[in-house]
Amino acid sequence: MYADEETIRRILRDGGDTWAVVGLSGNRSRAAYRVAEVLQRFGKRVVPVHPKAEPVHGEEGYASLADIPFPVDVVDVFVNSDLAGAVADEAVAAGAGAVWFQLGVIDTKTYDRTRAAGLDMVMDRCPAIEIPALPS
Repeated sequence: MYADEETIRRILRDGGDTWAVVGLSGNRSRAAYRVAEVLQRFGKRVVPVHPKAEPVHGEEGYASLADIPFPVDVVDVFVNSDLAGAVADEAVAAGAGAVWFQLGVIDTKTYDRTRAAGLDMVMDRCPAIEIPALPS
């Protein structure tokens, strides 16, 4: 319901190549680290957003979406569901075109609010699973 195939395809193919990954740190054991690697392999620029603001995968890190000095196309959210709504609101304020909530990140009110603001949104799916499965 919150991840129709057309929206997934639009975000992954046409949604732009600059992805802010909120929750991405240098911790190699975290899912965000591995998902960011897959996104890079598929040609996406991955921008780490984490309170540590550390560089990851060769990209400078930022403490918040508001700190990123260039446009972001998609905001990929790796935070708990209770914190994800605020991140989606920041994505809207930053002018992102889409928000992607990772597996297990679900907030239906935020989904409705973000879609009403004109952004594409996917919830409870993983782009690292979806992007290799796209038809060529």
